[in-house]
Amino acid sequence: MFVCVFSLRAISSHPRLTMSNRRSNANRIRGPNSALTDFLAANNISANQIRDDYERRREQAAREAQNSAPQTPDAGSSSNNDAQEEVEAGPSSASTRKRKASEIAAEAKNLAKIKKSKAFQRRKAQRKAQAGDSDSDYDDALAKDMYKKSQPPPGQLENCEICNKRFTVTPYSKTGPDGGLLCTPCGKELAAEAGPSKKQKKPAGQTRRRKLESDRMDATYKPQGAKTLEQLCIEKVAKHHNDIDEFGDLPENVLERIAEIFSKKRVLTPRTLKLFLRSDLDSVAVHDAAYLETEDYNELFANVPHIQKVIFRNACQFKDENVEYMLDKCKNIQYLQLYASNLVTNDVWHQLFKRQGQKLQDVKLQWLDAAFDDDVVKTMVKSAPNLVRLKLKLCRRITSKSIDYIAKLKNLRHLSLQTSAEVPSERVVNLVGCVGEELETLSLEHFLDANDDVLDAIHTQCRNLCKLRFSENDYCSDGGFAALFTDWANPPLRIADFNSTRDVDNSNPNGPEEAIGLASDGFQALMDHSGEKLQSLNIASCRHISHTAFMNVFDGQKIYPELKTIDISFCNTVDTVVVAGIFKSCPNLERLVSFGNFSVEGVVVPKGIILIGVPKALDTIEQAGITDFDVAVAASLMEPLEQASNMMVDVGA
Repeated sequence: MFVCVFSLRAISSHPRLTMSNRRSNANRIRGPNSALTDFLAANNISANQIRDDYERRREQAAREAQNSAPQTPDAGSSSNNDAQEEVEAGPSSASTRKRKASEIAAEAKNLAKIKKSKAFQRRKAQRKAQAGDSDSDYDDALAKDMYKKSQPPPGQLENCEICNKRFTVTPYSKTGPDGGLLCTPCGKELAAEAGPSKKQKKPAGQTRRRKLESDRMDATYKPQGAKTLEQLCIEKVAKHHNDIDEFGDLPENVLERIAEIFSKKRVLTPRTLKLFLRSDLDSVAVHDAAYLETEDYNELFANVPHIQKVIFRNACQFKDENVEYMLDKCKNIQYLQLYASNLVTNDVWHQLFKRQGQKLQDVKLQWLDAAFDDDVVKTMVKSAPNLVRLKLKLCRRITSKSIDYIAKLKNLRHLSLQTSAEVPSERVVNLVGCVGEELETLSLEHFLDANDDVLDAIHTQCRNLCKLRFSENDYCSDGGFAALFTDWANPPLRIADFNSTRDVDNSNPNGPEEAIGLASDGFQALMDHSGEKLQSLNIASCRHISHTAFMNVFDGQKIYPELKTIDISFCNTVDTVVVAGIFKSCPNLERLVSFGNFSVEGVVVPKGIILIGVPKALDTIEQAGITDFDVAVAASLMEPLEQASNMMVDVGA
């Protein structure tokens, strides 16, 4: 024994053998040793030995089963054999049985879960429909088959059912014909062979609620009657805009209507813009130019050289070079409407009015932040003396100086101004005194410092107005509005808009004793003066109009035959009785907007009328009338009366 050890040491000390051992050890790759591995090695427990013992016991059990098959062993011998097997198996056999028992329990649990799934019930129903019955053995076999083919979670590796390649499972892995998973190439091939999947048909009676509500919010919506052939064709064109090559010789009004629908649907792109370009046109209206690039505007002017009317809204890429190209190619522009063209500089604005000002008749500019200041307005007034219509809204760089410049335009017939600058009331009075005599429409929005002197100037100077908008003011008094409409020599107004003329004081929500803005006296004076011819009325947020004033105006006896649209939102005295009175006094009413009036409830809407904004509407914020007029008004009036009578009975009791 000693000699053997010595010889081993001698061999191991040989330098050549030592180097070879190091080299072989260096080439061997070893992983980390866990605590379990160290424990098994220390106790001389080998995995190979455990596996060999297990295989030997299985073979022995199989041989014994074959030898004892013809005989019927008794229970005692069986128990003795089991006990002997347990003794031979030792502790490893017990752990194996536990593992098998847990696997069987897990499989049974998964099978029970599969039997409760919708896929199992569907396949079971198919089997029952084909065979006429369904036994428990078939259910177990079907569940086991589905369990074997159940998809592994994403991220694991799986063999493709068709090509048998190994691939990583994803949530988008497709299922093969036999229930297995497919790799991406095989899945694409299978999808191509199957063809496009047919979409499930919607029920015939299902209505598209969102489309209906969108149409009702549109000012041109008509609740009754079928659509005209022209409307149907326009909607079909808008739906299949990508498949259209040209519009042909459509009239300009139809083209403009199609352009409006394209803008509403946000499909007016450089490609669809070419459908509207014809050399014989004299107007182009792009109501949403957000998708157009700089070169698209130049292409438009090149294809429509005789253009006279230009409408670009949301023209965010309309630049100096486009204005210069327009001035070179298009010499007859008379109508110019630009919204949000903030990339045009002041120098080019000056150049535009100097070169084209003599021919300009209508100018509408809105949402200009970067340029267009008082000097540009001065150049416009000087170079374009023939302006008939001027609209300047939210041009941030103009101040009260521009109001004085505009007062020099003697040919104005239509004036619309909205400014964020502080404009003294004296300058507004001067403006109305200079141009008010010939004006047909006047719109003054957000002139916060305008007082009753402005209303008095309108009463004195304006004789031809058919539209008057004076909104977002908390300075003018109710007495000033009443004086404006009392003995006014102006014909009855067609459009009246006095929204948001009220006192703003959170500490005193009812306002001062002398009402600010359009209140009861001013409202009654307005309806006495213009009610006979009035077509559109907007008194939203005029919250100082009393309930008595509403009932005096809309009492069912006074008739306003031409009144079609009314906005009474956020007038907190409006209730169900007032709305019913409006229905009775306005036989041709088409649209009533009543947001924020929480006393309006249980209204029955007459046929042909759209009621928008009632907080306790049944399904939507719009109610389209479907009943007769008198029945609806009677029903709307009876409910408050019944409530009042019930209250009287309760008090009497």
